[in-house]
Amino acid sequence: MTSPDSARKGLSLPNRITIGLLALIALVVGLVILFNTVSEDEGQAAPGASPSDVEVVREDSHRLSQAPDEKAILVEFLDFECESCLAAYPVVEDLSEEYGQNLTVVSRYFPLPGHPNSETAAAAVEAAAQQGKFKDMHARMYETQTEWSHTNEDRSPVFRGYAEDLGLDMNAYDAAIADPATMDRVNADKADGMALDVEGTPTFFLDGRKIQPATLEEFRDLIEAAIGS
Repeated sequence: MTSPDSARKGLSLPNRITIGLLALIALVVGLVILFNTVSEDEGQAAPGASPSDVEVVREDSHRLSQAPDEKAILVEFLDFECESCLAAYPVVEDLSEEYGQNLTVVSRYFPLPGHPNSETAAAAVEAAAQQGKFKDMHARMYETQTEWSHTNEDRSPVFRGYAEDLGLDMNAYDAAIADPATMDRVNADKADGMALDVEGTPTFFLDGRKIQPATLEEFRDLIEAAIGS
C-alpha cells in the first residue's frame, strides 16, 4: 500500500500547489459555514418572543381596549384620513368586542403625506388622549371622516369643535395642540411604523408579527390561533 507521504512525493509541484489551494478553500468555506450557523443560532429570538415587540407596542401606546385576560395583542397603524382605515374601523370594533376578554387592541398613528389633514387629525386625537378621551376622539374622526377629509383647507377648527362636543377642557386642549410634544408623540409612532416596514394604512400586527388577512374569516382565524381558542 502506498503511504500518504510517498503519494505526495510522487506529485509534481503544480499538482501539489493545486491540491493545497483546494484544501485551503475547503477550510475557509467550512469556517464561513460554521460562523454563519453560530451567528444565526445566537441571533434567533427565544421561542414565543419577537425582536420587534418593543417597537410594535410601547408602554405609552394607546389601547382601544384592554383585555382582562390578555392572550394576544392586535396593533393597527392608522391614518384618520385613510378611506381603507375607515372601512377597517367597524371590523376592528367588532373583533375587539368579540374577543375582548383575551384580545387587547392598540392604535398607533401613521399619518400619510398624501392626506393634507391627517397630521392635524392625529394631533387632535393625541390632545384628546391627554384628557383620557382617546377612544372618543378616535371614533369621532372616523364617524365624520367624509365631512372633513381630502381637502387642503385646514380642518383644525372642525377638530376643536369635536373636542368641545366631548366636553374637554379647551384651555388644556389648545395648549396641547400648540405644544410640539404632542406632534412629537404622533411622529414617534410613525417612526416605529417606518422601522417596522409599514408602507401604508391600515397595517396590522398580531403579537408583534405583521399580518395581512384577506378576509374577515381569515382575520378571526389568526386571532383565534393567537389566543388559543
